[in-house]
Amino acid sequence: MKALKPLLAAALLLTVLAACGGTGAASTGDAKTVTVYTADGLAEWYQTRFAAFTEKTGTKVQVVEAGSGEVVSRLQKEKSNPQADVVVTLPPFIQKAAADGLLQPYAVPGSDQVKGLKADNYVTVVDNYLNFIANQKAGGPKTFDDLLDPRFKGKVQYSTPGQAGDGTAVLLLLQHLLGKQGALDYLGKLEANNVGPSASTGKLQPKVSKGEIWVANGDVQMNLASIANDKSAFGLFFPATKDGKRTTVSLPYVMGLGANAPNADGGKQLMDYLLSADAQQTVSGDAFGIPARSDVKPADANYQAVEKAVDGVEIWQPDWSAVLADLDADVAAYTKAVQG
Repeated sequence: MKALKPLLAAALLLTVLAACGGTGAASTGDAKTVTVYTADGLAEWYQTRFAAFTEKTGTKVQVVEAGSGEVVSRLQKEKSNPQADVVVTLPPFIQKAAADGLLQPYAVPGSDQVKGLKADNYVTVVDNYLNFIANQKAGGPKTFDDLLDPRFKGKVQYSTPGQAGDGTAVLLLLQHLLGKQGALDYLGKLEANNVGPSASTGKLQPKVSKGEIWVANGDVQMNLASIANDKSAFGLFFPATKDGKRTTVSLPYVMGLGANAPNADGGKQLMDYLLSADAQQTVSGDAFGIPARSDVKPADANYQAVEKAVDGVEIWQPDWSAVLADLDADVAAYTKAVQG
């Protein structure tokens, strides 16, 4: 979970969930408060949009932020006493939440304009892509094989598959490029240089910026926002395979209405607002995200920066239902490979 800047909007109540956090009540059930459980990365967009939502409706927004897997884990622990009204996390964790009965169906107005990931109980709200980041000390690695060089010993870290959405995407991308066994073989070799597990991708940004580590995984939206807003000292890259091909994973932020939400009406109202054309138009300018709605066409400099970042990179769309079906086995195989 990445650290947040102080939020200027007094209407926005922010609760930060530590990785080891418990399951104490986060929501008051107050009709004038909406509680959002969210994966980290969208703080800048949330700050402006939630303040605007509160001004428009009088309803405050309370945020609980954690890694993608931890968001769903918290929902599971609170299933008998739900606290979340709105859930925002990455695939395949949003599918896991749906499969476990942690979301309820809701057709958000504007969903028909979303061409990306959606179902009857969730819909993409911001599009995004996996990437890696490197400090200048890394010397500009270009391929996955570059990261196996002994000079990177203790200088590489990636968020843990099965816990973090971006980390899970690393495993999936390698499976796509190398096959399942090839991915395990590669990550087994990379373990010689890997610092160790991390439940949150956002926490890796300052470590790379300071040069404590040289390379980490990330995502385009969060990393470009960190460079712009926090003056982080790293660059984005997409490691190539031996044939020079660069590929990334589509990794959207997806939202759903919490099952038995304490303030379901308020949650629906907030979801309606976040997927509205007006709010979607601000995604790139506020936070370097890509609008989920295909009828929203921003032209600001941030949007152009995202387009430039992924220029020439093949974008792979996984079958997330198949991913979820194999996730437990794949994570178990991964754990065995890196502990080997």
